[in-house]
Amino acid sequence: MSIVFRLAWRNLWRHPRRTWLTTGAMVFSNILLVFMISLQFGMYGLMIDNALQVFTGHVQVQASGYNEDKKMRQIVPDIIPLANSIRATLNSETVAARGWAFALASSEDRSFGIGIYGVEPEFEAQVSNIPGLVSDGRYLETDSAAEIVVGSVLARNLHVKVGDELTLLGSGLDGSFAAAVVNIVGIFDSGVSDIDRNIAEIPLGLFQETFFMEGGGHQIVVVGDGLETVPVIQSTVQTLLSDDPELVVLDWNEIQPGLKQAIQADMSSSFFMYLVLVILVSFSVLNTQLMSVLERTREFGIVMAIGLRPGQLGRLVLLETAMMGLIGAVLGAAAGGLLTSWFTSQGLAFPGMDEMAARFNLPARMYPEVNVLTLSAGPAVVFVFTMLAAIYPALRLRWQNPVDAMRVV
Repeated sequence: MSIVFRLAWRNLWRHPRRTWLTTGAMVFSNILLVFMISLQFGMYGLMIDNALQVFTGHVQVQASGYNEDKKMRQIVPDIIPLANSIRATLNSETVAARGWAFALASSEDRSFGIGIYGVEPEFEAQVSNIPGLVSDGRYLETDSAAEIVVGSVLARNLHVKVGDELTLLGSGLDGSFAAAVVNIVGIFDSGVSDIDRNIAEIPLGLFQETFFMEGGGHQIVVVGDGLETVPVIQSTVQTLLSDDPELVVLDWNEIQPGLKQAIQADMSSSFFMYLVLVILVSFSVLNTQLMSVLERTREFGIVMAIGLRPGQLGRLVLLETAMMGLIGAVLGAAAGGLLTSWFTSQGLAFPGMDEMAARFNLPARMYPEVNVLTLSAGPAVVFVFTMLAAIYPALRLRWQNPVDAMRVV
């Protein structure tokens, strides 16, 4: 162990209270950063899952170009057999075929333009939370029945209720006139007014018959066990479809790029808040080290007079700071990890969250996400800023005159 290292360690504990107060500030900030970053990542995961559970899913199979310009003629041929093939390949039931068209929905006294989804009633509940949000009536049951479920706002605008009839008018795949009369069997309430106002669902078999789809559709939605499974699912489905260049396999970020952009914007605002906390800790370190240097001015003058160079003294101050920073980082990361791990298993509930979760078919608790990044990012930034704060006290020794320093009482 070098003499500089031993001197640095000894100097830390010349004033243990001051050392522990400074280290405690680092530990507290690191615990807070680990917990807040983990909670933030958990919130992002929950936000992404909730957004994808409505319609998007984790992965979709579409015709090339459909995602950029949703035209009726850009179809996935023989969509139901292909969806069955994907289910068999993935050994998963969380795969559902869909069609989409624009239509005019008319009740006895009102008409509105809406988006019509043709869905597989048997599998739609595996990839979407809409079936679980039916607040009045029931969800679709058979694949070819003349049934429809509509959003709560649309039902209110059309002055209809469960049991009433709607007339759907639109354009078929071949450009011909498409029409159907359907019975309202359910009304869903997603809590998102745009969805509840503009979306309705009918069985895929009825959709194909009404819009002359010739067995085709527009999307095959796949949901995995989590975001980490998306690359494997996408690669597997791409391999299955390698012989058909007209079809593409898109992940959720390609389908909904705005979701990731919203997360990045939120991360930027959070970064500013974390930066303020780190700067406050850095000023605490600066104050501690500057006081330490001023108190030892005469001591530094003596050791410089006997041959120790100012650069070595500067390294001594930096080493003291690094020791405090490492203690704060290790203790803070460990304590923050333990605290966050407990909430990861127990979950975190906010007032009113249970009622909101029950209404909108969402998880009732929020779970922080603990990983290497969330455990290390905050302590690493605090350590770096701590070292930056020690630069001025270390450089101050370079300007110190040994004779003047030894005269300090």
